[in-house]
Amino acid sequence: MGRFGGHELSYGSDADVLFVHEPREGADEQEAARAANTVVAEMRRLLQLPTSDPPLMIDADLRPEGKSGPMVRTLASYAAYYRRWSLVWESQALLRAEPVAGDADLGRRFVELVDPQRYPRTGLGEEAVREIRRLKARMESERMPRGADPTLHAKLGRGGLSDVEWTVQLLQMRHGAAEPGLRTTRTREALAAAREADLGAADDAAVLDEAWVLATRVRNAVMLVRGRAGDTFPSDARELGAVARYLGYEAGTWGTCSTTTGSSTRRARAVVEELFYGG
Repeated sequence: MGRFGGHELSYGSDADVLFVHEPREGADEQEAARAANTVVAEMRRLLQLPTSDPPLMIDADLRPEGKSGPMVRTLASYAAYYRRWSLVWESQALLRAEPVAGDADLGRRFVELVDPQRYPRTGLGEEAVREIRRLKARMESERMPRGADPTLHAKLGRGGLSDVEWTVQLLQMRHGAAEPGLRTTRTREALAAAREADLGAADDAAVLDEAWVLATRVRNAVMLVRGRAGDTFPSDARELGAVARYLGYEAGTWGTCSTTTGSSTRRARAVVEELFYGG
């Protein structure tokens, strides 16, 4: 799930996952569930051991019922949950779902299960579209750090990752059933497919793609320069200069970098206003 499913992990990312198991024929379901949980616990322990590589943190909070839900579910349990209880944000999250390890046939059947959920045959109703827009606005108001410049926040700010990805995901949910190219977990591939399907002006996809790549590079630069994840440009002059150099600018040209960044995010936000918010 998440950036892991989208093949878009950055230096500071963890891995969002769902765990699915299926009891063998004739096996006791409770015993099978205990065995599956044992496998998951050991895998998470091994991935977090200190080694020459950084630990890979596993985040399973996107599972049904979140932290209060079981860590591992059977395919039948997922089917029952998505059929009866799934909310629109869960369908949106499933746009990133892709099998990564384990039984290939079970992974294939999970994808078959969730495809109608994430690519509704009749598209999205207006109520669902309003709910997605409301959730995005709420996320930005609640998660934007106090004092952060919303024009320079690489994730939640103007023309940042959130703007681009939510716009792409709305297009996928609205048109994915009719446009096979949109049925991908990867943001940039979905943007290219939207361009091929004429979903917006000819250069909209290019503008969003440029902004997405820039925001991703900014986050990577901040992580490399500061040694910890971040979504905003550093205030320290030396760190700021190092970020600019990572982005390809010569020493002493931070002003040019800032101007170029602002121009890119401004153009991207204009496209988001049209495609995500409906003009």
